[in-house]
Amino acid sequence: MNDAIENLQDILVRQRNACLASPYPELKQRRRELKAVREALSRYQDQLATAMSGDFGRRSEFECKMLDVMFPALQIDHALGNLRRWMKPQKRRTDWLFRTNGAKVVYQPKGVVGVIAAWNFPIVEAVGPMIMALAAGNRVMIKMSEFSPRSTAVLREMLAEIFPEDQVAVFGGGVEVAQAFASLPFDHIVFTGSPAVGKEIMRAASANLTPVTLELGGKSPAIVAPSASIEHAARSIAHGKAFNAGQACVAPDYALVPRDRIDAFVAAAVSAFQQMYPNPVDDPNYTCIASDRHAKRVHELLDDAVAKGATVTSCGTGNGWRVVPMQIVTGVTPDMRIMQEELFNPILPVVACDSLDESIRYVTARPRPLALYYYGTQADEIKRLERDVHAGGMTVNDWAWHVFQGDLPFGGTGNSGIGSWRGPEGFKSLSHGKSVLTMKRWFPIGLFRPPYGTRVQRLISALCLGHPDPALNLPSSYELRRDDSTAQASSRESA
Repeated sequence: MNDAIENLQDILVRQRNACLASPYPELKQRRRELKAVREALSRYQDQLATAMSGDFGRRSEFECKMLDVMFPALQIDHALGNLRRWMKPQKRRTDWLFRTNGAKVVYQPKGVVGVIAAWNFPIVEAVGPMIMALAAGNRVMIKMSEFSPRSTAVLREMLAEIFPEDQVAVFGGGVEVAQAFASLPFDHIVFTGSPAVGKEIMRAASANLTPVTLELGGKSPAIVAPSASIEHAARSIAHGKAFNAGQACVAPDYALVPRDRIDAFVAAAVSAFQQMYPNPVDDPNYTCIASDRHAKRVHELLDDAVAKGATVTSCGTGNGWRVVPMQIVTGVTPDMRIMQEELFNPILPVVACDSLDESIRYVTARPRPLALYYYGTQADEIKRLERDVHAGGMTVNDWAWHVFQGDLPFGGTGNSGIGSWRGPEGFKSLSHGKSVLTMKRWFPIGLFRPPYGTRVQRLISALCLGHPDPALNLPSSYELRRDDSTAQASSRESA
């Protein structure tokens, strides 16, 4: 164990030295590296899918490739198309007092980025942040989950073909290695996992004042409005709960459905699941619960709900342990564990809410979720949810597809996370926006130096603070003219 921790420290030193030797990779180099990763993803797609399925016991090959391989490839395409613009220094305005000087923001690589990936989508949660870190000119150390040993081995092999360890390095190991990893003095940490572990990561990072991006989770609600098509909403939510057997941070955690439509919703959801997965036990496209520990929790959650008066409707036949078809739970109460914990499995609680106001009160009374889903046709309701309900992201009339949009940020808020590692926001979060002010040699900056109290200094103070010095003998119309000037400036800024 000590050797593994010493190896972490050694590679961090090597990556830091490499940053000092090449502090700002040029556009051509960044593009070349991203293209190499994209080509490797294509070449290794079968090996990666096999490894992920092996780590789960059984995971859908199509889902492995669609999310963990295709999504990073599309992310690279988006970065390649926008990288020149992202890297370009942004010209900014100087304050009127410093007009004629130059102001800009230069996006500088932070240095070494530590990425801590979760087990549920091990490749995308490692490679996704890595792609943006490389696009921003950084070097990367990746800590994979101890539950993903096969995926770790294949990813390490793939990336070793492209990068030396002083640029990108992949590590496995258990909790002690993860704790040591989080305690390293990185220049930024990207973590994907639960809120509880996210707090530990943030606590460890704080010792080094390391900034963090935390993609956590929470109970993401699906609001089925009275105007919604029950069949469409049920089919979409069933897919969200069945995808990766519900083991996704953006899976619909529970559904809010009008009381008089709950029976129709349950029937439609059961039908939709059975059409997608007629025989979950033998269907290679239906993913297993990832481990015995996670399977035990699924059954404990269901037992707790039944003991407290809930009704469970199973959407199919499982194998009694790690193959669990979607389980729809009605008659839920707040004291049930399924309503207190993020589920991360194919259990779907259904809560009766008869109006959007009632749904909004229900959601906003709880910790902020990573995702919010609305099913309905009312534009005013959509606008209210956009403005009034906090969530990391939102999809209207489906689930999670906002996560796949390369130009949109993806991250949480409050209990569901901090920051984003994707899109232009991700590039900026993994860069340091350095302010640069270039002063003209002839600019009269000496007017701001002692001795203080000159007429020009008092005039500047009066113009800025709006309290003219009587000794300046300004005309009585000064305040009016100043207000007009301020209004015109505000109008120009708004335009």
